[in-house]
Amino acid sequence: MNRNWIGICLLLATSALAHGQFSIDIEAPPISYSETSHNNRISRLIEAIEAGDVSLSYDSERGYLESLLKSLEIPVTSQVLVFSKTSLQVRYISRRNPRAIYFNDDTYVGWVRGSSLVEISCVDPKLGAVFYSFDMKPNKPKITRTNYDCLACHATTLTQGIPGHTVRSVTALHDGSVEVQKPSFITTHRSPFEERWGGWYVTGKHGQMQHRGNAFVRGDQLETEGNGNRLSLRNEFDSFQWLWPYSDIVALMVLEHQTQIQNTLTRANFTVRKLLHDVSNREEPEELGEDNEREFNAKLASLAKEIVDDLLFCGETKLTDPIQGSVVFSRDFQGSSPKDSKGRSLRDFDLKTRLMKYPLSYQINSQAFDSLTDSLKEEVFKQLASVLFGVHQSDEYPHLDGETRNAILEILRETSPKKYAALNGQRNS
Repeated sequence: MNRNWIGICLLLATSALAHGQFSIDIEAPPISYSETSHNNRISRLIEAIEAGDVSLSYDSERGYLESLLKSLEIPVTSQVLVFSKTSLQVRYISRRNPRAIYFNDDTYVGWVRGSSLVEISCVDPKLGAVFYSFDMKPNKPKITRTNYDCLACHATTLTQGIPGHTVRSVTALHDGSVEVQKPSFITTHRSPFEERWGGWYVTGKHGQMQHRGNAFVRGDQLETEGNGNRLSLRNEFDSFQWLWPYSDIVALMVLEHQTQIQNTLTRANFTVRKLLHDVSNREEPEELGEDNEREFNAKLASLAKEIVDDLLFCGETKLTDPIQGSVVFSRDFQGSSPKDSKGRSLRDFDLKTRLMKYPLSYQINSQAFDSLTDSLKEEVFKQLASVLFGVHQSDEYPHLDGETRNAILEILRETSPKKYAALNGQRNS
């Protein structure tokens, strides 16, 4: 499509673009959320179960949970535990019976002991987050796609206005209820450490840094004394009734990073798809003025920059003490990811001053990133190349010194040669 034609859609959305906003009806074309077929890790599992190619094993204690996680390639060591009543299954959740969330790069499983219903969601390249329920009947496991019950919370400002995921930090009461008159936060890698994980259990060491995890309101105040540097949760509940006895601090940090960047990718992609759709469906095409073309290009650049800044951990809160989490989770997270000739990977943790040793998100290799529209992806690579090759140097990226940028590029060149080629192709643009 001629690039000039792309910007004609600005005639339909000039006011919204001028204010940096673009409201998208996810049930209207081109998204058509409920009507569009899903194609992701969960939909493929459903097909495999129905075809008889996969059989899940039932356990009287936890139903199909362990077998489900194995089929989805989700490590049990990813387990994080939330005791606040912030799920559809509020009647089962308490401080003595927290909800467990397990995840990998694109899929999330929520399980509550005592419930036969498992909540599942997955990042779909076309739809953003897609939600499923799994009724764990002993003789006939069934995974069903759901929409509206989940979207009531998962397609709001909490998730950047698109179907997505979020890590919330709330102020919890003793029974896990949320004190709505007290502060709550959306947690990202930019969040101050002291705002994180209200309503969650947290295990692992973090020195003198304080957080809101493991704490609840006593009287009128959140009781945080003694809530940090927990190595065990045995004093809170019988943690060995869960698949993993921890709610690992590093897993929580990974979760809050990846959920936000996935939302950013989805929102940017939905916006550009909507703009392109509006262009192609105009009944009377007309010549595009230079002002409208510049405005579209500015919007494209703005969306790409949000992605680039998330990929590069821009604005990440600096750790003032080392983090020490589960070595088993770290091993499982790194898994069989490709390493360069020096043994380095984008999945290597730092945990001294920041989350990742080489701060370019592993989500650059995700299906969600690969599914960005061509024009958006091209702009992302252009801006990334400018930063990583040292053309763009500003106070926005103080964590990316020359040595770190070179290491990132070397890792990409050997482990993701197509991504490196795309970056190198934009080097002098």
